[in-house]
Amino acid sequence: MNNRRRVRGLAGLAAAISFIAASAAQAADTIKVGVLHSLSGTMAISETTLKDTVLMMIEQQNKKGGVLGKKLEAVVVDPASNWPLFAEKAEQLLVKDKVAVVFGCWTSVSRKSVLPVFEKNNGLLFYPVQYEGEESSKNVFYTGAAPNQQAIPAVDYLMKDIGVKRWVLAGTDYVYPRTTNKILEAYLKAKGVKQEDILINYTPFGHSDWQSIVADIKKFGSAGKKTAVVSTINGDANVPFYKELGNQKISAEDIPVVAFSVGEEELSGIDTKPLVGHLAAWNYFESISTPVNKSFIKEWHAYTKNPKRVTNDPMEAHVIGFNMWVKAVEKAKTIDVAKVTDAMIGIEVPNMTGGTAKMLANHHLTKPVFIGEIRADGQFDVVWKTEGLVPGDAWSDYLPGSKDIEADWVTLKCGNYNTKTKKCSGQNYE
Repeated sequence: MNNRRRVRGLAGLAAAISFIAASAAQAADTIKVGVLHSLSGTMAISETTLKDTVLMMIEQQNKKGGVLGKKLEAVVVDPASNWPLFAEKAEQLLVKDKVAVVFGCWTSVSRKSVLPVFEKNNGLLFYPVQYEGEESSKNVFYTGAAPNQQAIPAVDYLMKDIGVKRWVLAGTDYVYPRTTNKILEAYLKAKGVKQEDILINYTPFGHSDWQSIVADIKKFGSAGKKTAVVSTINGDANVPFYKELGNQKISAEDIPVVAFSVGEEELSGIDTKPLVGHLAAWNYFESISTPVNKSFIKEWHAYTKNPKRVTNDPMEAHVIGFNMWVKAVEKAKTIDVAKVTDAMIGIEVPNMTGGTAKMLANHHLTKPVFIGEIRADGQFDVVWKTEGLVPGDAWSDYLPGSKDIEADWVTLKCGNYNTKTKKCSGQNYE
């Protein structure tokens, strides 16, 4: 009798264990994908679209059967343009939600905030926005432009094609504009530009009163030398900035502005007629006519059910990053971060402008560079482009502390290897 009870008890325990295992398997039937973009606050103007882009890519991939036979499940959080909150939400995604990968961040301060979280928890982040460089982490793939893929070519264009002699470097007061402007200031001086021909200005996030600053720009540009503004102004501060340019009748013929953080999405919220002829430097424009881009725009309009929703450069970067991640997971046959990270190097996917994006050993991409002129309809006409693809450089050749640093996660297994001291400082695989 006791034996029968024991058998029944063991059978009951086995059934319970089987039920628990089945429940766990059921829970693991999806691969979770984290989406870490501001849906409120000053950066929502730019980041909400990126959230929608990732959701569209997940939906499309699930229609193809998912990845490794499992459906993808989006886990969306709102860090609300609050930089410490980005770190909290990243921790939540990695530790609580156990996502396989995260697509997120816009500003460099948000990326810097989450970086220790990803490195501590061995998470994987795809960062889709142009940035200041000076970084290469084994836990991050930088699918936006490095300075040599946007800022430097833009200055070259203004200098050679427009004949600019005086420079206003105007930015939002945080790490990306400050570091980018340090690089540009050093680059301009190396090209023979004098200090008195460089004006640098920073404003806080969400800055709205541009009257005196635009007046200063106008005055600086009245010295008889061709003047341009290089803008690293981010977020919704761009709207009153461009409005004030129009109010003070600063035309592109007088003082052209080339922006690194203003694309189709930002222009869709303002009257662009006074801004016709001003410029932006990106690696993608919606107006570029290729079959793959036309197809993407059509899919985007169908997904959003809104034919007026525009596309932009960081969206393309997320599409490229997402497609690369899928290929890497399928190549590695696992979502294990270390194996996927190794599999990512060398992966190629089509970009939307007619070329191919390749992931390099420094976790940056090959990209074309385009300069576009703002049109009255808020789109861009391409006025200049690089002859071929430009490989992203993690460390600037123009800053004294960076020109001897190399990032290589394949041979050197290091993101900041000093070629003179032959030493790797900071994070590495060892």
